[in-house]
Amino acid sequence: MDLMIKAEPLADNAVYGVGQVQYAVAGKSGVNFVDAVTLASFRQATTIEETTGAYAQVVRARQRKIDELGEVLALIAKAVGKIDKKTSSSDTIEIDNAGRVKEIAARYEVKLTWDGNKMTRGNLQKAQTNVQYAIDREDNDIQQDIVTLQSYISKRDNAYSNASKVVRKSNQAATSTIGNIGD
Repeated sequence: MDLMIKAEPLADNAVYGVGQVQYAVAGKSGVNFVDAVTLASFRQATTIEETTGAYAQVVRARQRKIDELGEVLALIAKAVGKIDKKTSSSDTIEIDNAGRVKEIAARYEVKLTWDGNKMTRGNLQKAQTNVQYAIDREDNDIQQDIVTLQSYISKRDNAYSNASKVVRKSNQAATSTIGNIGD
């Protein structure tokens, strides 16, 4: 979207020898300067707002993924807690809610090696490492997304602030002019 303000000279229209112009913003023509700047600022803020919403959805999706992987990690850690000194590396250990663990791991492409609804001691330790790695990777990505989201929010707030300042200054100038007419 083109948010640039463009001056359009008005043909055969001059005040004290100075050519007059009207302004256009994003294809909307025939507006004065204050309206043009305000319109451009509000359109910029609206465009940024749309991007901000999309990034917020990404952050929520990543957080949901982290939560589900955390659930899987807790179930695997519970199974690891069942390991005692007598358990050999080839012994299998029952995983509570194995169907849910398999479903989440498959959805997020986390490699787990199963023996039915059980895992060997070695596979449990690998599973724990793989899930923790997936959580850490998502955590890093969500941190970057949050920084980007904060940047967009700051830009959006700045655009709204600029539009408000222009309107406020315009109103102050008009009030001052009207006040001076009476003097």
